[in-house]
Amino acid sequence: MLLIKNIKIVFLDNTSEGSILIENNRIKAINPSYEVDCDVIDGKGLYLSPGFIDVHIHGAGGYDTMDGTYTALNEIAKTIVKHGTTSFLPTTMTVSADDINKSVEAIAYAVEEGTDGANILGVHLEGPFISPDMIGAQNPSFILKPTIENFKKIVGDNIRIIKAITIAPEVDGAKELIKFLHQNEIVVSIGHSKATYEEAIDAINTGVSHSTHLFNAMTPLHHREPGVVGAIFDTSITTETISDGIHIAYPSLRSAYKIKGLDKVLLVSDAMMACCMPDGDYSLGGQKVIMKEGAARLTNGSLAGSVLTLDKAVRNVKRNTNYALHEIIKMATYNAAKHCKVENKKGLIKEGYDADLILFDGNINVKLALVNGKIVYKDI
Repeated sequence: MLLIKNIKIVFLDNTSEGSILIENNRIKAINPSYEVDCDVIDGKGLYLSPGFIDVHIHGAGGYDTMDGTYTALNEIAKTIVKHGTTSFLPTTMTVSADDINKSVEAIAYAVEEGTDGANILGVHLEGPFISPDMIGAQNPSFILKPTIENFKKIVGDNIRIIKAITIAPEVDGAKELIKFLHQNEIVVSIGHSKATYEEAIDAINTGVSHSTHLFNAMTPLHHREPGVVGAIFDTSITTETISDGIHIAYPSLRSAYKIKGLDKVLLVSDAMMACCMPDGDYSLGGQKVIMKEGAARLTNGSLAGSVLTLDKAVRNVKRNTNYALHEIIKMATYNAAKHCKVENKKGLIKEGYDADLILFDGNINVKLALVNGKIVYKDI
């Protein structure tokens, strides 16, 4: 057993001082009234919250999901846990069907075997069923027609671990695939899409329930043509923001949070292999990426994912909005747990929940990370 004491506990609706007892990988008691013989960590007034959950991340630490190996996934898991992410969805790119399948196989193996850092909860497929007109940093050479047959081709026997997929719903054939995915309880997200407002609303009525990196690679909000952004704002679907100050200006970010409400927004990194690495040349989906001064771009200047970590995302939102800490933390924890359908065991400080926990200071510098009750990172 492990007792962490003298901490400020970040709950879903408040932050309060207390202590927490961990046993058998789970939270056994909050503010236990009894004494136990166990290991003790003095939190020294630090904040304790659920570990962050990143539902959109391509890589970190010099490794990419598309490397298609357990080693790459394990290294990503070890890198991001130091920044407070205790669970994630490795995210694929629009590359060849064989390469996506190889990556999905590796993720399935990693889910089964476990990792030395953050938990892997499943797969987020970003593409290949997207619009060539909103390609972003994806490779247009590998776009596939959105069909059930093509979906089964890229996932093979691993449909059970596909948690989410980003689709352009206006592409011919997408509607049938969206219905199939929705029936199989896979989160369908609108993204890399040139849909009109009407097409986006039709997709939402068909089964789309989420939207990928709000504002980026989608038709913008115009007062006479609301576009995909307008459909996101006009409905109750969830969305995600890359809160690095590069992908979205902070005034736009604040406006989006006001319109959607914090229950409907997830903080994501959309990080690529250059995350936590020095400036230089890297790759994303087989395309050259130049990382310079905190921004990752293709040679044509397009943003190529980010080098963001979720501790930085929380810090950025905290510094650029007036929201309480527990409200911001919810966007990086509980909302993402719901997205991954694990809110019954992750994303909250609650007795019986998995002990995926982090300690951080007032500037959101992570000092300790526990995954399944085990200390995997310590800087106190």
